[in-house]
Amino acid sequence: MGEKFESESSREIIKEKLRQNFDGKIVRKDLTKKIKEGANVPVYVLEFLLGQYCSSDDEEIIEQGIENIKRIVADNFVRPDEAQKILSKLRQRGSHTIIDMVTVKLNLRYDEYEASFSNLGLSGIPISEEYAEKYDRLLCGGIWCFVQLEYDSGEEAVPDIVSPDGDRIQSKRKKQKDTTPISIRKLTPIQLPTVDMDQLKQGRKAFTKDEWMDVMMRSIGMEPDELTKREKWLLLTRMIPLVENNFNLCELGPRSTGKSYLYKEISPNSILVSGGQTTVANLFYNMGRKAIGLVGLWDCVAFDEVAGIKFKDNDGIQIMKDYMASGSFARGKEEKAASASMVFIGNINQSVDVLLKTSSLFDPFPPEMGTDTAFLDRIHCYLPGWEVPKFRPEHFTNDYGFITDYLAGFIRELRKEQYGDVLDHYFHLGKNLNQRDVIAVRKMVDGYLKLMYPDGEFTKEDVEEVLKISLEMRRRVKEQLKKLGGMEFYDVNFSYIDNETFEEKY
Repeated sequence: MGEKFESESSREIIKEKLRQNFDGKIVRKDLTKKIKEGANVPVYVLEFLLGQYCSSDDEEIIEQGIENIKRIVADNFVRPDEAQKILSKLRQRGSHTIIDMVTVKLNLRYDEYEASFSNLGLSGIPISEEYAEKYDRLLCGGIWCFVQLEYDSGEEAVPDIVSPDGDRIQSKRKKQKDTTPISIRKLTPIQLPTVDMDQLKQGRKAFTKDEWMDVMMRSIGMEPDELTKREKWLLLTRMIPLVENNFNLCELGPRSTGKSYLYKEISPNSILVSGGQTTVANLFYNMGRKAIGLVGLWDCVAFDEVAGIKFKDNDGIQIMKDYMASGSFARGKEEKAASASMVFIGNINQSVDVLLKTSSLFDPFPPEMGTDTAFLDRIHCYLPGWEVPKFRPEHFTNDYGFITDYLAGFIRELRKEQYGDVLDHYFHLGKNLNQRDVIAVRKMVDGYLKLMYPDGEFTKEDVEEVLKISLEMRRRVKEQLKKLGGMEFYDVNFSYIDNETFEEKY
């Protein structure tokens, strides 16, 4: 009973601290669940709305806010099977606001930008170039937006293009058959404006280490009271590719442990490539269009179901290896650099013990990757997915955490900071770590410190704690390489040495 009371009081303390330091940037996660179950809208879209309508403790205001959001989602969110109904509504009313995924491309024939709507099924709608310049994500993969559409069915109607300031510009299309009666009056991305990092760093000082860990868990929707300390650290590890540039993580484990949830739902800055074939043009660089691929547009590219990864091009895996090692790749005459992290997610079908006895932990990869030691050596971290619990309803939180968009926003800003060199103040790494191991461990230490201590304040014990986990995550890769590659990878006894006592710890 005492333990239950203690967790209740610590919850209250955390809630109070969040209120004082991050007012307006927190949301009750059970509200997200309530609406999420009824609408297939990404979490960051819902929490954007919750942050606007439900940031209060007053149950009445919350109830009213939820009703508002349900109404907005019901009226404005476009379900693909109802696209025609919405177009009909737009025609009758003359204007209508929708929530949809919008992508923009340049039509060279008319020298105009055109928007296409994912669920509405419309394409070729003229849009002001100012939107394309201001929100360049529209041009690469698209983002969720509120869009005000107008319908003008006049006989001679050539659609106007409306700029963000409301100025109307005549479209260059003259022929009736080239035009569309629909135009975009206003477009508002459901994305964060800017993140005040000083406020985050100040706010972090109010929390203890354990309290901050709980806040981070609740922000991704998990209930920390139901997780062990080890499980919390493993879930935090999934976030490292979002705070570190060019970090390669692999997580293979049982089903329903939420492996792809973080990259798909939580962060608008990461993209989940679901299995199947991909091309070098799509992933890296399209020489025909002279356009950079996914690695240049997103902070993190996650491959779901590694077993199905196939490149149509013969040199695909070669270019991927080059990119994973150096963060750059050569296409045609030029070399391109990008900062996206790579995440490989997949299911393990047998038990881990069987896998360890019969083959390696990289067995689910396709043969051309799973037996290529040069490729696997470039993976910085192997997260043991079988240690993450299978999620049941009680694992999901009903308490306050950061709005997903705010979490994703400050995680993105933290990519610019560097804490990894702090390792050298207290420790140096043992002789058995080669250069790739050192880079991997440093990246992980840097990532953990950024997530846990964004204010840059930590003790020697804190650094040692994350160093131990980092060495373990990298050692798992090394042990499997030893199995596959034999003597070349014999040094798996990773150690670190304390700079003060010169004691070596394995």
